[in-house]
Amino acid sequence: MKPKRVSHAVYDTKYHLVWAPKYRKLVLRGDVKETVEYTFREVANNHDLQIDTLEIAKDHVHIFLSFPPRYSIAKVVGMLKSISAKEVFNQHPEVEDELWGGQFWEDGYFVRTVGDKVTEKVIRNYINYHQEEEQSAQQLELF
Repeated sequence: MKPKRVSHAVYDTKYHLVWAPKYRKLVLRGDVKETVEYTFREVANNHDLQIDTLEIAKDHVHIFLSFPPRYSIAKVVGMLKSISAKEVFNQHPEVEDELWGGQFWEDGYFVRTVGDKVTEKVIRNYINYHQEEEQSAQQLELF
């Protein structure tokens, strides 16, 4: 993915997100899996999220995506989880028998930011340079 532009920002963000259905139940199969995938892609289309890779296993999902900096990670995860849960319960009411308590997804999630050229070492060096050198009017570059 190359940098994208929005009003007042240029960004190149990539996130690997993982979460599971409540109680890690094996409910992401068949029509339920298709509903979840379709809903994730619709949310992405409607909110300017770019899904690079999506894998839906029976008991968890992996999403590799990019989104504008106007959204927080928590906001994106919340949108994907809440909208997909509502759609699953509307289209597949039998799933509620497997998941008591009215919740489809676990509360938590895993997230990792992903970079290509800008590694931890590059960022540390860039910040250390600014701590050691006097500020100047000249624009510095990361690469």
